[in-house]
Amino acid sequence: MPEVSRFFGIVIGMYYKEEHSVPHFHAIYSGQRASFTISDLRLIEGHLPKRIVSFVLEWAFEHRNELMEDWELTRARKPLKWIEPLE
Repeated sequence: MPEVSRFFGIVIGMYYKEEHSVPHFHAIYSGQRASFTISDLRLIEGHLPKRIVSFVLEWAFEHRNELMEDWELTRARKPLKWIEPLE
């Protein structure tokens, strides 16, 4: 899965499959995975520790437009742009 960001041991990635119609991204931390919608930052699949979810949501809120741009790129099968990590 192509990475779009990485911070505090969290890997943020994105890929597109036809059955994935809702714009979303994936977060991986310590072998655990979760998926979040881009529009309302809702957890739609998986589980992460609460503290990690709060980091992911803080980052995603700051970069929602960039996440949507990357979603459009992945749908077009184009390389994704790197998004600055949470500091």
